Amino acid sequence: MTGRLFLAVLALGVGTAASVPPTNRAWAAEALGTEASGSTRQLYLVLIQQARKDGRQRAALAFLDDFDRQYPGDRESRILRINCLLDLGQTEGAAAALAQIPTADRSAEAQAVRGHVLAAQGQWPAAAEQYRAALRASPADPLIGNALGYALLRGGDATQAVEALKAARDLAPGNDVVRNNLALALTVAGRRGEVDALLATVRNPSAKAALRAQIAEQAAFLLAPPATAAREN
Repeated sequence: MTGRLFLAVLALGVGTAASVPPTNRAWAAEALGTEASGSTRQLYLVLIQQARKDGRQRAALAFLDDFDRQYPGDRESRILRINCLLDLGQTEGAAAALAQIPTADRSAEAQAVRGHVLAAQGQWPAAAEQYRAALRASPADPLIGNALGYALLRGGDATQAVEALKAARDLAPGNDVVRNNLALALTVAGRRGEVDALLATVRNPSAKAALRAQIAEQAAFLLAPPATAAREN
């Protein structure tokens, strides 16, 4: 589906179980800068986060299954499971897993993952509301601001999307995903001069040309009449 290339979900991590293989235990300890005798839960946290970062979501889910047998009902585990399922495009499974997060949980992580599920379902205004709530709980998190800006853009509010993404960009000036989303929002808003200034930070000419083409394709999708966009979706 077009229109989803720039959306980066929050990397919400968690740990798993006591049965980490020795090689993985040593690797995780090195990543943490701790001794292998340190917290097993924390070691598994690093292991699962890395598995997800490397695109090995199925491995992360397997580790989570192991973890859940030893730490049943762990909040972070539930959140990471939802994100892994969303990474795999398993929206129904993610929605089912979301039911395990208590509605009374108003933390930034819980609000954000609710937004992710709504975004995956194409419910962009509702997703934006969840991201707003998450941002109130964690106002300095640029990834939540990025998710809010993209949801606003997909919901048809390019002006507010630009403001949310500029705020995220101020918090994370080196984040390429935030930059790309901001360039996309500015393009949709017709602010071409600002797009040119923003993309001037991309030094590689071929990379810049490829990014411009991608942004143009995304902007065309977002500016297309609803019936056309629905067919492309």
